[in-house]
Amino acid sequence: MKYSQKVLDHFMHPHNIGKLELPDAKATEGSPACGDQVSMYLKVNEDSKVIEDIKFQSYGCASNIATASIITDMAKGKTLDEAKKLTWKQAADELDGLPPAKMHCSVLAVDTLRKAIKDYEIKHNLASEDEFKKTTIVEELKHIIYPKVGEDIVSLKMVKYVGFENGVATVDIEIPKFDQYRQNVADEIREHLEKYDAIKKVEINM
Repeated sequence: MKYSQKVLDHFMHPHNIGKLELPDAKATEGSPACGDQVSMYLKVNEDSKVIEDIKFQSYGCASNIATASIITDMAKGKTLDEAKKLTWKQAADELDGLPPAKMHCSVLAVDTLRKAIKDYEIKHNLASEDEFKKTTIVEELKHIIYPKVGEDIVSLKMVKYVGFENGVATVDIEIPKFDQYRQNVADEIREHLEKYDAIKKVEINM
């Protein structure tokens, strides 16, 4: 697997690594059991809403560390609204690209940043907890990357049906039985959806 020099630099010498004492907001996304996890901690200027400091801790591969490093660089000095607009594709571009099978690391870094920002906004009455709906499931599926090409499964039209009833989330995916990434996609769907308290069971049909 070929990495850019920027990925290697951020992996070997990550920026903003560590933990802030008494952070204004924090968030953790991912799971060590699935291979990748990131935690982020924010210090935010209460008047300007500028992210004055940001740190991260990471469990995972070189791409996981590198994308968390670059996204914290990109977020530092920005307002919360500006930081929320950062995308996983921008993070990957800043690293001069990522292998398609590692694009999910960029998504994880951005998701963690946005979750930390949401944590700050809720604590300061700038936002409320999102109401869980079927569309919440669809939005989560947009964050699941098909490793072969590095694009999300919704954009690739692999998602054929999404349902939610009585705590059961149902997702129909079109992916061949011989596809080497079939189980990987299923595992990612479960990881993304099982974190919601509203979801008691995840059914995936392939």
